[in-house]
Order: sequence, then structure tokens, then C-alpha cells
Amino acid sequence: MHLPPKVTDRAFARLAEIGAAKDGTALRVAVEGGGCSGFQYDIRLDAPEDGDLVLEGQGQKVIIDEVSLPFLENAVIDFTEELIGARFVIENPNVASSCGCGTSFAM
Repeated sequence: MHLPPKVTDRAFARLAEIGAAKDGTALRVAVEGGGCSGFQYDIRLDAPEDGDLVLEGQGQKVIIDEVSLPFLENAVIDFTEELIGARFVIENPNVASSCGCGTSFAM
């Protein structure tokens, strides 16, 4: 049984703060080939497309394309604020290893 990714309340709240839904966009989370470990995340504001999984909360949407969905099974999409900056992060139990810079991963 495939478990879809989850989005934290903190991530939905940040999307509401930046007004993502006002212009019809959502947070797109995709997995692409590349980086020093083989895969990397593409996280950006984008319009939903046919076939996307749409996760909704607090009037906001997070979208994931069909190709990326198996790579994000049971992952948690969150937002964090640290001294080095604020960003959306993915806690992905499917990742076998990641590179030293933390931007790419292997499965």
C-alpha cells in the first residue's frame, strides 16, 4: 500500500503567509535527476496540472506530479526557520544517502 506524503501545519501556514493561493499557485514538490548523489528536489510555486496529487490545508495547496510521487512516498513536507535561513524541507524515509552539501540524495 502506498502512503502519500504529508504536509505539516507549519508548511501550510508559511504558504498562507506568502499568499501562495492568491494567484492560483501552489507549492510544487518534485524529484528530478541530478546533483552529486543522483536526485534532487525541485521546490517552487507553480500552477496545478492534470494528474498532480493535490494536498490541501489552511486554504493552501501542495502539488506533486505523478513521476515524483513514488519517490516521496510517506515523506513529510515541512517548513523550518534557522539561523542560516528559512526553507521548505523534505523528511523522506526513502532516501538511502545524501551528499555532503545536503541538496541531493540517493535512493
